[in-house]
Amino acid sequence: MSKFVIVTGGVISNLGKGITAAGLGRLLKNRGVRVTMQKFNPYLNVDPGTMSPYQHGEVFVTDDGAETDLDIGHYERFLDMNLTRVSDISGGKLFSSVINKERLGKYVGSTVGIVPHVTTEVKESMMALASADFDVVIVEIGGTMNDMETNIYLQGVRQLISEVGNENVFILHVDYLPHLEVTGETKIETVQNSIQKLNSYGINADAIVCRTTKDAELNGDTKKRIARRCFMNSEKSIIQVPDLDTVYEIPVVLQKEGLDDLILQKFRLNLPKADLKSWEFMLTNFKGDYPEIRFCIVGKYTKVSDAYITIEEAIKHACTYNQVKAKIELIDAEDVEEVGVERFLKGAKAIIVPSGWGSRGLNGMLMAINYARINKIPYLGIGLGMQLAAVEVARNELGMIGANTTEIDPNTDFPVVDVMAEQKAVVMKGGTMRLGSYKCVLDPSSQVSKLYGKELIEERHRHRYEFNGKFSEKFEKAGILMAGMNPESKLVEIIEFKNHPFFIGTIFEVGNKSRPNRPHPLFLGLANTAKSVR
Repeated sequence: MSKFVIVTGGVISNLGKGITAAGLGRLLKNRGVRVTMQKFNPYLNVDPGTMSPYQHGEVFVTDDGAETDLDIGHYERFLDMNLTRVSDISGGKLFSSVINKERLGKYVGSTVGIVPHVTTEVKESMMALASADFDVVIVEIGGTMNDMETNIYLQGVRQLISEVGNENVFILHVDYLPHLEVTGETKIETVQNSIQKLNSYGINADAIVCRTTKDAELNGDTKKRIARRCFMNSEKSIIQVPDLDTVYEIPVVLQKEGLDDLILQKFRLNLPKADLKSWEFMLTNFKGDYPEIRFCIVGKYTKVSDAYITIEEAIKHACTYNQVKAKIELIDAEDVEEVGVERFLKGAKAIIVPSGWGSRGLNGMLMAINYARINKIPYLGIGLGMQLAAVEVARNELGMIGANTTEIDPNTDFPVVDVMAEQKAVVMKGGTMRLGSYKCVLDPSSQVSKLYGKELIEERHRHRYEFNGKFSEKFEKAGILMAGMNPESKLVEIIEFKNHPFFIGTIFEVGNKSRPNRPHPLFLGLANTAKSVR
């Protein structure tokens, strides 16, 4: 039977529970443990798909079409594995499942309540990943000890412990230790309070990850004091994780602190020490003193640091491989509209326009695309960035005045981006988007085919509007190649400007499959081309 590592959070959010859980997963995997991961989100949305990035950061898409929390992206990048919709559970999913079961008479006349029905749903969602395929399931509980919504998940964890046995569950608590520069003290009251709260649910931590600043060092006496006040057996159960130069250092830090040994000792798994040599080699490159290259992401949600995290990580992966350092600037498309493109993009070595929805900032994105095309600056358009590249070329190269996407102008005379006829019936019935993994056949003469090194690929989608194939012939005469096509629907997946060092647009969410030790081919190509820009 699978064992469980449950990761809970202390009194404040954004401590890095997801990164800690992902780093632990990588470390255990390198010890030969078969690991999978799961995230529980407190919100009552069924998924983050309808939530503004200003509220919740980016939406990460899985192969099976789930719109998930951004931590699922961290899990995939660290573990180098593809997860599914069962790895991302929200309060909305849990309550919807319980209500559906009640309507179907599954509870046989019982009065349905939070306890035991919703909490049992939590436990069963965790158990759903337990199988002969995995030795350990790492489960991150979103939110903090003070969130009312977290109560349900902790009650579910208690039920899990009761069912599978305490010896099969390791509780890892992550909390913050503030460091007072004035007195030079590291205060431990925060972790004391959150551990007391955790204990009140009948759950005892097996180890505590103490998040600290770089300057704060937990000596043996401080660790003993924390252990004693938090009812831990030994100071070895107190793990320090300071702020790091790169998140990919976390497996190395956790190994030095001995967290993997604690977990395997409890689970009675006798496995050799993790070999992190290849991971450490990658880290050396990540932290290398390389020439800096300026990447500009021109988007709609740039005031939120997590809105484009997958793209930023993919850029870093590719730059490390190319032995250059990425200087990433998030530029608000509305600012480009107001101030002008030169003010923000002069000197850029690469320009990216990412996915988005609605009309806000579109003119700024179009200005950025035109600037990249005219000045031969490497350009990658993703989702909306591909759609607007088609609009920009149609207006400025093909003379299609007023060309647009029908998302913005349903009455345009030149709907170069539209919901295709074969999709409209589905949309009318309530279908919304093309979600998840779809195949794409690459033109063997294309730049993207050379970058991928093959002609059949699969990438993840999250969009409703498509390039309108009715205009393909006109675009091809202007030097735009339909470089990738879906073999079943014949929808255009990739466009590529022939007379440009790198001008590529993908309708899919390129970058979701990028890994720190295996960068995505298109980002590799973008970084490599950007190196040569004078």
